[in-house]
Amino acid sequence: MTNELLPVVYQDEDIVAIYKPAGLLVHRSPIDKHETRFAVQILRDQLGQHVYPLHRLDRPTAGLLLFALNSETASAMNAQMMANRMQKSYRALVRGYVKHPGMVDYELKYRWDKYADAKRTQEVAPQTAHSDYWPLAHYELPFAVGRYASARYSWLGLTPHTGRKHQLRRHMLHLRHPMVGDTTHGDGKHNAFVRDQFNTHRLMLVCVSMGFYHPISGKWLTISTQVDSEIEQLLVSWQPFLTWSR
Repeated sequence: MTNELLPVVYQDEDIVAIYKPAGLLVHRSPIDKHETRFAVQILRDQLGQHVYPLHRLDRPTAGLLLFALNSETASAMNAQMMANRMQKSYRALVRGYVKHPGMVDYELKYRWDKYADAKRTQEVAPQTAHSDYWPLAHYELPFAVGRYASARYSWLGLTPHTGRKHQLRRHMLHLRHPMVGDTTHGDGKHNAFVRDQFNTHRLMLVCVSMGFYHPISGKWLTISTQVDSEIEQLLVSWQPFLTWSR
């Protein structure tokens, strides 16, 4: 049993939402056999009862993570998510200026998992994927990164309408605005700049809002949170470099 606690953003008799920090796995995984910290186990010990994770959140992604507190609620919520009735909103820091809101309608090649897909033999066709994005702020830092004399970034809001692996990260790469701190789909030079200059060693992507029909009351419920203090402090330190905001 661990003494570590996860911030609870919302809780009732049937569901609980916590803020998962960047770098924490949701549950045990062959990805890292030596890891000993998992959101499921920490929350189970914290609440003193079994919990049922209702969706995935990649290890480097921070933000809202939803659990059911009983099997009946888990079944009802899983059916709702399979019907694509849950709405999620994210915040992300990306390279370059994103000047206008838009929607990405771009198929993504299925990303094989060597563990989950170990027995798969058939090829998987590219999957439809849709994401909305909108700019919230622009920053221009007076540092040369790569071939440019200054470093430009955008703070974005994003909503995925499908649930493909790394969808938002891959869609922003498709737009040539990769997320800062993304070691898989990002820009290594900008990742290194933010890491070394501002001591930020993480993916700058956070789930800040989830909306769904409560499985018991049937009423629409929206759960929201602010970004964590590490990202907040970085953006505050960048205020002198702010060139535009909504």
